[in-house]
Amino acid sequence: MTKRDYYEILGVTRNADDAELKKAYRQMALKFHPDKNPNNKEAEDKFKEAAEAYEVLSDAEKRKRYDQFGHDGVKNGGGFGGGGGMNMDDIFSHFGDIFGGAFGGGGFGGGQQRGGRRVNRGTNLRVKVRLTLEEINTGVEKKIKVNKYIPCNSCKGSGAENSSSFSTCSTCRGTGQVTRVTNTFLGQMQTSSVCPTCSGEGQTIQHKCVHCAGNGVVKGEDVISIDIPAGVSDGIQLSVNGKGNAAARSGVPGDLIIQIEEAPHENLHREGNNLLYDLYVSFPDAALGCSVDIPTLEGKARIKIDPGTQGGRMLRLKGKGLPSINSYGKGDLLVTINVWTPKNLNRNEKEILEKLQSAENFKPQPSARDKGFFDRMREYFQ
Repeated sequence: MTKRDYYEILGVTRNADDAELKKAYRQMALKFHPDKNPNNKEAEDKFKEAAEAYEVLSDAEKRKRYDQFGHDGVKNGGGFGGGGGMNMDDIFSHFGDIFGGAFGGGGFGGGQQRGGRRVNRGTNLRVKVRLTLEEINTGVEKKIKVNKYIPCNSCKGSGAENSSSFSTCSTCRGTGQVTRVTNTFLGQMQTSSVCPTCSGEGQTIQHKCVHCAGNGVVKGEDVISIDIPAGVSDGIQLSVNGKGNAAARSGVPGDLIIQIEEAPHENLHREGNNLLYDLYVSFPDAALGCSVDIPTLEGKARIKIDPGTQGGRMLRLKGKGLPSINSYGKGDLLVTINVWTPKNLNRNEKEILEKLQSAENFKPQPSARDKGFFDRMREYFQ
């Protein structure tokens, strides 16, 4: 199924600023909020779609990748993993502050089920992945080992010694928020804030897990498989949703941000999606013509050098470059021919070249077009 354009989803132009994006998202999410549309699958899907669009466009780096590469630039998790697998709690924990007191004063997603409780979120991790041009050409799956916070195995990330160690917070009565009413000259004003006793979680732990001291996370290692698409470039960042640091007490994990590093190639140089190669041929080969093998990312390719080829001529091998990350075809391999001049000549070689030096065919000859140009310039200055 083809994804809709994120700007189209939110109903904004491509140059919309942060304030416009936030306003548009708030309107969309209020319209399709689950509390306002109970048991409505279509509204729920639109609610998730709007959250995914805003999550990408509100992040400067993700928006830049999306504008440049489209959905492929953020498909590795940029936007809650593609919408369909998104968790409502992820959306509520990300964007609850946008809604303030909407839907029962419980923040974003108020009511008995979510109750405005604060959901902990883990921090993002950043790693660098070094790729060869061959790997960039085909795309590659990489498995990397990262040191990060992982859920405590003893308490399964809850932070409590056992399930009976939890109790409802007596201050906020499980809502995660406390409400205060103050009298002003305009009348009574009601404000809500995070419960200071439970830090917005709605419950307290009587007996903390001894292995993680009640945090629910410990330091550990994780092996993560990353599917890197073909056509990425040096410096581009990909995001894998939910593979960052685990969050305290069964919260939402952070993301893994992958920065691509491009390893230099022995023979080829990259310029956009094109590849450049400098081919050196001897003077006799350039004069008489020859066939040579040149390196490509798929192996060797044989090309023909025509007799009389001049230094600086460029040959184009179509489709032998790198693919576009948007799958819009491939670049080319551009071969620049350089005529190599020997520096050290023996006596016999010198004698041969000295005889050729005075031959008419071995004197530089401007092309007919060049001669015409020179004639016109001469007339102009006379």
